Amino acid sequence: MTGGLSAGEAGAHRRHHQAQAAAAEAAGARLVEAASRGLFGALRRWWIRRLVRVARLGMGLREHPKFMVVQLLGVVRSEVLAAGELLAERGQLASPNDVWHLGFDELADALDESSLAVRDRVAERVAEYRRHQGRKPPIVISSDGETPAPATDRKDLPAGALKGTAASAGVVEGLARVVIDPTREVLHAGEILVAPFTDPGWTPLFVHAVGVVTEVGGMMTHGAVVAREYGIPAVVSVDSAVQRIKTGQRIRVDGTRGYVQILREA
Repeated sequence: MTGGLSAGEAGAHRRHHQAQAAAAEAAGARLVEAASRGLFGALRRWWIRRLVRVARLGMGLREHPKFMVVQLLGVVRSEVLAAGELLAERGQLASPNDVWHLGFDELADALDESSLAVRDRVAERVAEYRRHQGRKPPIVISSDGETPAPATDRKDLPAGALKGTAASAGVVEGLARVVIDPTREVLHAGEILVAPFTDPGWTPLFVHAVGVVTEVGGMMTHGAVVAREYGIPAVVSVDSAVQRIKTGQRIRVDGTRGYVQILREA
């Protein structure tokens, strides 16, 4: 693997992350210094220093409510799965996992009344779910229902490059690993994660990733934010990335300019 910013040096993206952290510290110090000038400077200095500290700590604390929600959902998930096991034992469901195709009110009714038949209802929903699985939503839908196509006039890209949105600075080369389901697939150390999208459930895969490519996303979506926190290059909004990139291909991710190149076949 080779990595870097414009110079292409190994580890440059991590040094860039460290430089950003140092720049934030320096910016806070400049604010405190500016506040200390003039009348009541000592009081303003104390107040601004506290606000800077609170703001920086608060940016991390904002994740705690999400953490608590995820913990609560873990408890709910366990209870729903237990209910699915019971309904499957009764014959009301063909499989315990079919419970996810019931609403909470329907689930409560089925648990209260063992003679309530829900298998046919669930089978219809499973079939509909499978029909829609192959559909690919547009990147953007306006409030009027329009689906604008992204601009294609990127003349700054190398020939054959897949264009996207620069989300986390740096350039890295490595083997691609296309992941559709993060609960069933493993990312090996040094691989580049290629996914349709990411959410908090995908975060463990970022530990081994040296780069990230997603079909959907922007500067403030999950994959982009986590990639910047981990100091790894990322390009998002790459159209049909999981179809055009294959596991085992050597690719280059330019998170500074926003494109991906396929360098060698698997």
